[in-house]
Amino acid sequence: MRSLDIAATGMEAQQLYVDVTSQNIANSNTTAYKLQRPEFQDLLYQNERIVGANSSDNSTIVPTGIQLGLGVKTGAIYRNNNQGTLQSTGNPLDLAIQGSGFFQVTLPDGTLAYTRDGAFQLDPNGIIVTADGYQLQPAITIPQDATGISIDQSGEVSVTVQGQTAPQLLGQLQTAQFIDVNGLQAVGNNLYQETAASGTALLGTPGINGFGTISQNFLESSNVDPVTELTNLIKAQRVYEMNSKVVTTSDQMWQSLNQSA
Repeated sequence: MRSLDIAATGMEAQQLYVDVTSQNIANSNTTAYKLQRPEFQDLLYQNERIVGANSSDNSTIVPTGIQLGLGVKTGAIYRNNNQGTLQSTGNPLDLAIQGSGFFQVTLPDGTLAYTRDGAFQLDPNGIIVTADGYQLQPAITIPQDATGISIDQSGEVSVTVQGQTAPQLLGQLQTAQFIDVNGLQAVGNNLYQETAASGTALLGTPGINGFGTISQNFLESSNVDPVTELTNLIKAQRVYEMNSKVVTTSDQMWQSLNQSA
């Protein structure tokens, strides 16, 4: 019976749905985490009677035909890139992007990665780095005698130095945008890398030409709604149970056929 195989694909799809939902719930408090959602597609069809085929010698046409589907498959897992809520931290090195864009960081192998996690710190040389020690690009070094750090909405980094009244400008942050944000490859540690699907990074100044602005002393929260995700878990469980019921029913029909044979 086809129903056994079809129900099996349905159960596998719902298991994946639960896996993705579990990932969302696990990252409810992860800085700048973006909600994931699977997209499902129906499988190939078996044509028992082809729609549009001739049904007689007088060129009459079959209006609908008979197509039997073979189940479901996962087409993609998308990220919901909606803005997360900004949470005040009071830490001058915590930065959030209000709007579109990513911070650029340099990985140990010299390649670039992109993140919206702006929980930055200083390394022993005063360079601004991520929690894993990856340098923010363009690299900016905070002098040891700095008594205050100021980063405005356009990404200009200034410090006040002991003995000086005027702020000292250190550099300008740039952020990156992509034509297809969903084409970025997640590599863990809140980092993404560009792919052929995402296109090459487009660099710009925060607050100009559609680039999001920088908010100092803030971090972007995850955009996961735990209540919605718990509801999705219940839905997935119910659909899984219905598919398992199909397997049970098909098995009972097989038993009836065997007994009558």
